[in-house]
This record gives sequence, structure tokens and C-alpha cells, in this order.
Amino acid sequence: MTRTTVSDVMSTPMLTIDAETPVSEAARGMLEAGIKSIVVVGEDCHPEGIFTSTDAVRVAADAAPADEATVGEYMTTDVETVGPDDPLAAVARRMVDDDVSHFPVTDADGTGLGILTTTDLTEALSVTDTPTQ
Repeated sequence: MTRTTVSDVMSTPMLTIDAETPVSEAARGMLEAGIKSIVVVGEDCHPEGIFTSTDAVRVAADAAPADEATVGEYMTTDVETVGPDDPLAAVARRMVDDDVSHFPVTDADGTGLGILTTTDLTEALSVTDTPTQ
């Protein structure tokens, strides 16, 4: 029996931006791509933050002009990442325990490879008739 890993179900490529990007541009990119998060990267494509649809709601609640507010002002900066070879079941447990909906996937050097979302997990469960291990 094979063990399902993060790389088996993660989304690639992940949409990335830098922290100085206006919120309006990030929101437009997310809408066009049909996604709920965008990874904020710095040098060498290393994740520095994540901007989610929930962050966009905070921008609206603050009545901040979306073309003036930057992603860096609203992104989550304590980003947790996972590796492509991590067992999917363990990562799913972390998502539940830590109330996390998006994990950037990075290699051993911290370079972004993709993203794992709760939507990816739901899709993986919908196409299998055996539990992920």
C-alpha cells in the first residue's frame, strides 16, 4: 500500500506576489485564478507571508482603499510550511489542530514548490475510496 504525500495532491504552480503589491491587484489575481490564497514571497521564492480571502475581508472592514493598501499590511506572516514528502494524513491533522486552511509547500531550502489547501484535501478525498495514509 502506498502512502499519500503532500506532493500527490498539492496545487502547482502556486500564485505568488511580493509584499508591496496593492491589495486590489492581489484580489483580482485570486478572483481570476479562482483561488482563496496567494503566497507572498521574497528572495529566491521563499514564502514570507500568505494573503487570503479572509485578509481581503479585513481590508474591506477597515475601509482601506484596496488600490493603496498593500498585501504586506494585511498578510499573515507566521506562515507554516510543509514538505512535498510529508504524509498527507499528518498534514491534514495539523490543518485541523491548528485551524490552518493553506500550507505553502517548500523544498529543503525553503523554496516554494506549490500550495496545499483544504480544497486540495477535499478533492483528494472525493476521488478515492480508500483513506489517505
